[in-house]
Amino acid sequence: MMHLAQKNKLPFPVFTLDTGLLFEDTLQLKKRLEDFFGFTIQALEPDLTVEQQAAAHGPELWHRDPDLCCTMRKVLPLQDKLAELDCWITGLRRDQSSTRAQIGIIEVYLFDQSAGGEIAKLNPMANWSRQSVWDYLRDHKIPYNPLHDQGYRSIGCVPCTQKTAAGDNERAGRWIGFNKVECGIHTFMAKKS
Repeated sequence: MMHLAQKNKLPFPVFTLDTGLLFEDTLQLKKRLEDFFGFTIQALEPDLTVEQQAAAHGPELWHRDPDLCCTMRKVLPLQDKLAELDCWITGLRRDQSSTRAQIGIIEVYLFDQSAGGEIAKLNPMANWSRQSVWDYLRDHKIPYNPLHDQGYRSIGCVPCTQKTAAGDNERAGRWIGFNKVECGIHTFMAKKS
Protein backbone atom coordinates (compact mmCIF):
# COMPACT_ATOMS: atom_id res chain seq x y z
CA MET A 1 0.00 0.00 0.00
CA MET A 2 2.89 2.36 0.70
CA HIS A 3 4.02 1.82 -2.88
CA LEU A 4 0.62 2.87 -4.26
CA ALA A 5 0.43 5.84 -1.89
CA GLN A 6 3.85 7.02 -3.04
CA LYS A 7 3.05 6.46 -6.71
CA ASN A 8 -0.24 8.40 -6.45
CA LYS A 9 1.10 11.05 -4.05
CA LEU A 10 -1.46 10.18 -1.38
CA PRO A 11 -0.41 11.74 1.91
CA PHE A 12 -1.59 9.66 4.82
CA PRO A 13 0.13 8.64 8.06
CA VAL A 14 2.29 5.55 7.93
CA PHE A 15 3.26 4.01 11.24
CA THR A 16 4.69 0.89 12.78
CA LEU A 17 5.04 -0.48 16.28
CA ASP A 18 8.49 -0.36 17.87
CA THR A 19 8.26 -2.52 20.96
CA GLY A 20 11.88 -2.05 21.99
CA LEU A 21 12.31 -5.78 21.38
CA LEU A 22 12.56 -5.87 17.60
CA PHE A 23 15.30 -7.51 15.57
CA GLU A 24 18.00 -5.12 14.39
CA ASP A 25 17.17 -6.22 10.83
CA THR A 26 13.61 -4.96 11.36
CA LEU A 27 14.82 -1.58 12.58
CA GLN A 28 17.16 -1.29 9.60
CA LEU A 29 14.31 -2.22 7.25
CA LYS A 30 12.27 0.73 8.53
CA LYS A 31 15.06 3.09 7.50
CA ARG A 32 15.47 1.40 4.10
CA LEU A 33 11.71 1.68 3.48
CA GLU A 34 11.74 5.37 4.45
CA ASP A 35 14.55 5.97 1.97
CA PHE A 36 12.81 3.90 -0.72
CA PHE A 37 9.41 5.57 -0.39
CA GLY A 38 10.68 9.02 0.55
CA PHE A 39 8.60 9.58 3.67
CA THR A 40 8.89 9.02 7.39
CA ILE A 41 7.36 6.00 9.07
CA GLN A 42 6.24 6.97 12.56
CA ALA A 43 7.38 4.56 15.28
CA LEU A 44 4.74 3.98 17.95
CA GLU A 45 6.43 3.12 21.23
CA PRO A 46 5.09 1.81 24.54
CA ASP A 47 4.92 4.04 27.60
CA LEU A 48 7.50 1.91 29.41
CA THR A 49 10.95 1.01 28.16
CA VAL A 50 11.90 -2.66 28.36
CA GLU A 51 13.90 -1.85 31.50
CA GLN A 52 11.00 0.03 33.13
CA GLN A 53 8.67 -2.86 32.30
CA ALA A 54 11.11 -5.28 33.95
CA ALA A 55 11.27 -3.11 37.06
CA ALA A 56 7.48 -2.91 37.28
CA HIS A 57 6.53 -6.47 36.22
CA GLY A 58 9.68 -8.54 36.62
CA PRO A 59 12.25 -9.51 34.01
CA GLU A 60 11.30 -11.07 30.69
CA LEU A 61 7.54 -10.64 31.03
CA TRP A 62 7.16 -12.18 27.55
CA HIS A 63 8.22 -15.57 28.96
CA ARG A 64 5.66 -15.46 31.79
CA ASP A 65 2.74 -13.48 30.40
CA PRO A 66 3.11 -12.76 26.68
CA ASP A 67 -0.46 -11.44 26.51
CA LEU A 68 0.29 -8.69 29.03
CA CYS A 69 3.61 -7.93 27.34
CA CYS A 70 1.96 -7.62 23.90
CA THR A 71 -0.82 -5.47 25.35
CA MET A 72 1.66 -3.05 26.91
CA ARG A 73 4.15 -2.98 24.06
CA LYS A 74 1.80 -3.18 21.04
CA VAL A 75 -1.92 -2.85 21.74
CA LEU A 76 -1.89 0.26 23.95
CA PRO A 77 0.36 2.32 21.64
CA LEU A 78 -1.80 1.27 18.68
CA GLN A 79 -5.00 2.23 20.50
CA ASP A 80 -3.61 5.70 21.11
CA LYS A 81 -2.83 6.11 17.40
CA LEU A 82 -6.12 4.70 16.15
CA ALA A 83 -7.99 7.19 18.34
CA GLU A 84 -6.72 9.86 15.91
CA LEU A 85 -7.89 8.02 12.76
CA ASP A 86 -11.09 7.12 10.94
CA CYS A 87 -9.48 4.35 8.89
CA TRP A 88 -6.69 1.84 9.44
CA ILE A 89 -5.06 0.03 6.51
CA THR A 90 -3.36 -3.28 7.34
CA GLY A 91 -1.46 -6.01 5.53
CA LEU A 92 -3.54 -8.91 6.88
CA ARG A 93 -4.05 -11.86 4.55
CA ARG A 94 -6.49 -14.74 4.86
CA ASP A 95 -3.84 -17.36 4.12
CA GLN A 96 -1.63 -16.31 7.05
CA SER A 97 -3.49 -18.40 9.64
CA SER A 98 -6.83 -19.92 10.54
CA THR A 99 -7.56 -16.95 12.82
CA ARG A 100 -7.32 -14.63 9.81
CA ALA A 101 -9.11 -16.83 7.26
CA GLN A 102 -12.40 -14.92 7.45
CA ILE A 103 -11.17 -11.32 7.37
CA GLY A 104 -12.97 -8.97 5.06
CA ILE A 105 -11.40 -6.47 2.72
CA ILE A 106 -13.41 -3.72 4.42
CA GLU A 107 -14.48 -4.13 8.04
CA VAL A 108 -15.94 -1.74 10.58
CA TYR A 109 -14.97 -2.04 14.23
CA LEU A 110 -16.31 -0.43 17.35
CA PHE A 111 -13.65 1.80 18.81
CA ASP A 112 -14.02 3.73 22.06
CA GLN A 113 -17.40 2.12 22.59
CA SER A 114 -18.27 4.49 25.43
CA ALA A 115 -18.26 7.33 22.88
CA GLY A 116 -19.95 5.25 20.16
CA GLY A 117 -16.89 5.47 17.94
CA GLU A 118 -16.16 3.33 14.92
CA ILE A 119 -13.12 2.80 12.74
CA ALA A 120 -12.92 1.34 9.26
CA LYS A 121 -10.26 -1.31 8.83
CA LEU A 122 -9.07 -1.96 5.28
CA ASN A 123 -7.32 -5.23 4.51
CA PRO A 124 -6.60 -4.72 0.79
CA MET A 125 -4.31 -7.76 0.65
CA ALA A 126 -6.86 -10.12 2.25
CA ASN A 127 -7.11 -12.23 -0.92
CA TRP A 128 -3.39 -12.19 -1.71
CA SER A 129 -1.30 -15.31 -1.31
CA ARG A 130 2.14 -15.32 0.25
CA GLN A 131 3.56 -15.85 -3.24
CA SER A 132 1.64 -12.82 -4.57
CA VAL A 133 3.23 -10.65 -1.89
CA TRP A 134 6.71 -11.87 -2.76
CA ASP A 135 6.08 -11.41 -6.46
CA TYR A 136 4.96 -7.82 -5.84
CA LEU A 137 7.99 -7.06 -3.68
CA ARG A 138 10.37 -8.43 -6.30
CA ASP A 139 8.59 -6.82 -9.28
CA HIS A 140 8.73 -3.39 -7.63
CA LYS A 141 12.12 -3.92 -5.95
CA ILE A 142 10.67 -3.04 -2.55
CA PRO A 143 13.04 -3.68 0.38
CA TYR A 144 12.09 -6.53 2.72
CA ASN A 145 13.38 -7.96 5.97
CA PRO A 146 16.40 -10.24 5.28
CA LEU A 147 15.27 -12.47 8.16
CA HIS A 148 12.74 -13.93 5.70
CA ASP A 149 15.69 -15.38 3.77
CA GLN A 150 16.87 -17.06 7.00
CA GLY A 151 13.65 -19.00 7.67
CA TYR A 152 11.59 -16.46 9.58
CA ARG A 153 8.17 -16.48 7.90
CA SER A 154 6.49 -14.13 10.42
CA ILE A 155 8.64 -11.61 12.25
CA GLY A 156 7.81 -9.96 15.55
CA CYS A 157 9.79 -9.36 18.72
CA VAL A 158 13.08 -11.22 19.19
CA PRO A 159 12.09 -13.29 22.23
CA CYS A 160 8.78 -14.42 20.70
CA THR A 161 9.84 -15.23 17.12
CA GLN A 162 11.50 -18.37 15.77
CA LYS A 163 12.33 -19.78 12.36
CA THR A 164 9.82 -22.14 10.79
CA ALA A 165 9.81 -24.75 8.05
CA ALA A 166 8.39 -23.83 4.64
CA GLY A 167 5.36 -26.11 5.09
CA ASP A 168 4.40 -24.68 8.49
CA ASN A 169 1.62 -22.20 9.08
CA GLU A 170 3.09 -18.79 8.31
CA ARG A 171 2.72 -17.66 11.92
CA ALA A 172 3.87 -20.96 13.49
CA GLY A 173 7.12 -19.41 14.70
CA ARG A 174 5.42 -16.97 17.07
CA TRP A 175 4.96 -17.51 20.83
CA ILE A 176 6.26 -21.10 20.83
CA GLY A 177 5.02 -22.98 23.90
CA PHE A 178 2.03 -20.71 24.49
CA ASN A 179 -1.59 -21.04 23.44
CA LYS A 180 -1.25 -17.73 21.61
CA VAL A 181 -1.56 -16.99 17.90
CA GLU A 182 -2.17 -13.22 17.82
CA CYS A 183 -0.49 -10.36 19.65
CA GLY A 184 -3.79 -8.55 20.13
CA ILE A 185 -3.50 -5.61 17.74
CA HIS A 186 -6.05 -7.22 15.42
CA THR A 187 -8.30 -8.64 18.12
CA PHE A 188 -8.85 -5.94 20.75
CA MET A 189 -11.79 -4.28 18.98
CA ALA A 190 -15.26 -5.72 18.48
CA LYS A 191 -16.35 -6.08 14.88
CA LYS A 192 -19.52 -4.19 14.06
CA SER A 193 -22.23 -6.61 12.99
